[in-house]
Amino acid sequence: MTPERFQRIHEVLATRQPDLTVCMEEVHKPNNVSAIIRTADAVGVHKVHAVWPKSNMRVLSNTSAGARNWVELDVHDSMIDAVSSLKAQGMQVLATNLSDTAIDFREVDYTKPTAIILGGEKNGITPEALAMADQDIIIPMVGMVQSLNVSVASALLLYEAQRQRQNAGMYQRERTQLPDETVHRILFERGHPVLAKVAKRKGLAYPPLDADGQIDADEQWWAAIQAIEPKKRK
Repeated sequence: MTPERFQRIHEVLATRQPDLTVCMEEVHKPNNVSAIIRTADAVGVHKVHAVWPKSNMRVLSNTSAGARNWVELDVHDSMIDAVSSLKAQGMQVLATNLSDTAIDFREVDYTKPTAIILGGEKNGITPEALAMADQDIIIPMVGMVQSLNVSVASALLLYEAQRQRQNAGMYQRERTQLPDETVHRILFERGHPVLAKVAKRKGLAYPPLDADGQIDADEQWWAAIQAIEPKKRK
């Protein structure tokens, strides 16, 4: 890892917004999942959430690996599990839904911890998920079509959140966003992916990195990394 890349990763992680996220409810098209994750990375989202039936877990393997390298993903078994987890973190949960109580998405205060539910392409947001949301929001439309592509909708919502947070100074690099251990893990895994895989397989902790992002490990760690692993019996 070059010092320039190390510095760039540091700068990106310093602006991450761990209290802003989206939850994809059975969004099943790989191109949409990829676009949503890419937008999440672009606005500084650290982690996204998803609820997929086990039969649809292959969606992830068909998505672009580029953005997934930088945005973490939590998969939940149900919307109840997902929303309960988000609310336990103190997040307001929003859902795009045309209802009597829905408000323009630009009227929401996104400087608060926020999670946005994104419905699947076929059925949208389920009644179960709508019942758990704190607020319905709408994206005003004056044309003939009744809805936007889910990835387009996510981009509009997330960039409004980014605009508000930028104006509130929430992307200032001196603010501490992610825990130190999380930053170190990401720096090591993205800067030294091969050694990270070996260390993880062998159950070894990631050693410190120096000011240029190079591994600062003792001889014992290097010996353990280089040790030949016993072959598994067939």
